[in-house]
Amino acid sequence: MAPDRDKGQIQRHADLPFTLSNTDTSVLDENTTLEALRSRFPRHGRLEWIGVRPARRTPMRTVDATPLSTKYGLTEDYRSRGNRQVTLIQAEHLPVIAALCGLDSVEPGSLRRNLVVSGISLRALKDKRFTIGSVQLLGTGECVPCSHMEKNLGIGGYNAMRGHGGITARVLSQGRIRIGDAVLAVVDEPA
Repeated sequence: MAPDRDKGQIQRHADLPFTLSNTDTSVLDENTTLEALRSRFPRHGRLEWIGVRPARRTPMRTVDATPLSTKYGLTEDYRSRGNRQVTLIQAEHLPVIAALCGLDSVEPGSLRRNLVVSGISLRALKDKRFTIGSVQLLGTGECVPCSHMEKNLGIGGYNAMRGHGGITARVLSQGRIRIGDAVLAVVDEPA
C-alpha cells in the first residue's frame, strides 16, 4: 500500500513567509538537475520525541513541547549554541543502531540527541532550511557520535552510531515545537 501523499506540488502556508515542498509530483526528465532532485521529498516528516538536558552531566529529560529561540536554540537545553543549537536523529535509524549494538532497542535519550524525527531523510536536510511546526531551522552539519556512545550503548557503540548520528541545526525563527509537529523542507521559489 502506498503512503498517503498530498497531491499538490507546492504548499503555501499563510502563516509562513516561504514555500514548503515535500510532494512534488511533476515528471522528471533527462534535464532534471541534481538541485531539483534534492528538493523533492516523498512525504512529510513528523517530530516523534523531544529531549533536553537542563545541566551538564544530567540525564536527558523527555518533554512534549519546548520553546526554541534564535539566540539559544532549545532554551531548556544547556548546550544549545552556535550552529549546533539543536541535534536531530532519524527515528528509522534507532532499530539499526540497536541491531548493530546487539540490543533489542535503544532509548532516544541515551543517544544524546534533542529531537527524533520520522518520515523524512535528515541527511537530505543538511545545509537546507526546514520547519518543525512553525519554527524554521537550518541543517548545519552531521552530528557525529562521541565517546559517550561506548558507555551508553556498550562496546562498539561509537561505530554503531557512525553514519546514523543525524544532523545539527541552527534556529532561524523562534517559536514552540511539539511532538507530532510536521517536519517539512523549505524550497526557494524560482525568480
